[in-house]
Amino acid sequence: MGTYDQDTAFLGQKGPFFILLFLFLNSIYISTGLHGLYFVFVGASPSHQCYVPDLNLTEEWRKASVPVELVNGESRLSRCRRYSAEIVRNMSGYSHTPEEVDLTHIPQEGCVDGWRFSTEVYHSTIVSEWDLVCDREWIVPFTSSTLYMGYLLGSLGSGQLSDRFGRKKVLFFSLTAESLLMLLQSFSPSWTTFSFLYFFIGAFQISIYITAFVLGSEVLSRSLRVVFCTLGAFLHYCIGYMILPWMAFIIRDWRTLLRVNASMTAIYIPLFWLIPESPRWLLSQGRTSEAEAIVKEDSPEKKKFSALDVLRSGEIRRTTFLCLLLWMAINIGYFGLSLNTSHLSGDPFLNCFLSAVSELPAYLVSTGLLRCFPRRAVLSSFLVSGGAFLLLIQIIPPALEPLALALEMAGKFGFTMSFSVVYIYTTELYPTVLRNLGMGICSSAARLGSITAPYIIYLGTFNRFLPYILMGSLTILSSVSNLFLPETFREDLPETLEQMQNSKSLCWRSRVTRAGEGKVVAAEREEKL
Repeated sequence: MGTYDQDTAFLGQKGPFFILLFLFLNSIYISTGLHGLYFVFVGASPSHQCYVPDLNLTEEWRKASVPVELVNGESRLSRCRRYSAEIVRNMSGYSHTPEEVDLTHIPQEGCVDGWRFSTEVYHSTIVSEWDLVCDREWIVPFTSSTLYMGYLLGSLGSGQLSDRFGRKKVLFFSLTAESLLMLLQSFSPSWTTFSFLYFFIGAFQISIYITAFVLGSEVLSRSLRVVFCTLGAFLHYCIGYMILPWMAFIIRDWRTLLRVNASMTAIYIPLFWLIPESPRWLLSQGRTSEAEAIVKEDSPEKKKFSALDVLRSGEIRRTTFLCLLLWMAINIGYFGLSLNTSHLSGDPFLNCFLSAVSELPAYLVSTGLLRCFPRRAVLSSFLVSGGAFLLLIQIIPPALEPLALALEMAGKFGFTMSFSVVYIYTTELYPTVLRNLGMGICSSAARLGSITAPYIIYLGTFNRFLPYILMGSLTILSSVSNLFLPETFREDLPETLEQMQNSKSLCWRSRVTRAGEGKVVAAEREEKL
């Protein structure tokens, strides 16, 4: 029996079957780009100050009621404090102007009457609707991280479910569930309900991403597999990501934005009858007759695998552990910089669009390099360059803010390339019988990184350079672990655990390889004798 790629060679590397499947699967990734980062706008914090009740105050005294404070070396109106309203009202009654009074001696108080939010950029966000500022500001990164907590659940669960019920069923069930939950989320009466639903949206969202990725890598021909796993999937994700800020620019109410996003998923329903199940998965389940409806191939012995098999042998365990480190570090940097666009100076919609545009050349470059160069060298180069750009930001003076923004986008470029490479690299490392489980476990580690990312960005409120230092340092250190992974460049996808164990790493060789070399040496000695 030949390999799957050999047995499907009669279909051609780019026949109609593969090209149509390539286009259908890629279109699904547009929805992941639209849905993955809408919190950038839904959870944005508009400019705000304490609300000052009328109290017969003139507009001049109303503005003077908010003290000026120094933040990161810049003076701005306080967002969480105001001068005592009673004292201000009494002083204004003496026909004084604010300039004639020493306001610094007036006692200050919190925003006891709430806040006044600017509607210049956002008409409504969850921050302005539920007053998630000042003492309640911690709720914003927590709510953001619930999506990635859901990613953790989805990464673990989708692998088990798709290995049991099939890639196709899990993919379309997840698409439907995510759309319905997002629609429900748009009616949330409180931030707790919003966060609860966001958790399950994250679980189904990552299930879509991983399951479609594995389905494409298992069904597509070798030539289209690399294009799909780099340029195809990620480029279409980027297209959705680029559309998102334009939608948010037009729809500036967070509830309406979610409803429009949820309704757009309906266009994928007809694809259920056009996208086939993975023949590799059908064969691994012993369902030969169903697999023959797509391609003809002899059936391997049916065997059930669990997550324990990913950790069973020393070499597979080492590969899994190193992949976990890489995925965690890359996701901290990628999602940290993606979520940070609303905090950058300038127009938030334009910043988000530029952040998405910076990913386009990254996918193009990574696709070209992966077709010609080994995975280890490409991934290490991207990790080091992305981290280095972030570390350079701290030496840029405030007067050169555009240069700091350019360095951040360059860092995002490096993280994006790393993100695309690590997906296809991990897919090629694991055999068919464990591929979805392996991807799910690695993605779970990535979720720990993405859960951490909002809090790392939140540290910027205390020191604007601290997030860049942490993300840059961690990424450069993680590049070392990549050197110990097996190389998969121009290798067939492994089908069994034995084929996976035959691979070589830079610093270790597998037991199977060493045993084979030992037999060769022994044979040479016998010939000499």
